[in-house]
Amino acid sequence: MRTSRRPLVGLLALNAVLLGVLATVTLGPRVMATNVGARSTYTAVAGGVKGQSMPVIYIIDEGSLELVGIAWDEQQKNLSGMGYRNLTNDTAEIGRVRN
Repeated sequence: MRTSRRPLVGLLALNAVLLGVLATVTLGPRVMATNVGARSTYTAVAGGVKGQSMPVIYIIDEGSLELVGIAWDEQQKNLSGMGYRNLTNDTAEIGRVRN
């Protein structure tokens, strides 16, 4: 009874290919994940602006210490930006004025 060598050659070729893939994945350059940024927490406070009838929502990003003010425009049915402040810069400015 004679067995064919064809299946044995095919299995050896498949093992060689799989070993090459494993070596490439294992020994290849490492990819480092970058930290996109820590998640922040936000605080929102409703308020108003003198001389304006629509209410304003002030949102503070506690991670970056940034403040934005937005208001709902009833006529256009959308949010409109009222302003932006960087609270870190503002507190540094107050410290310079007092000294």
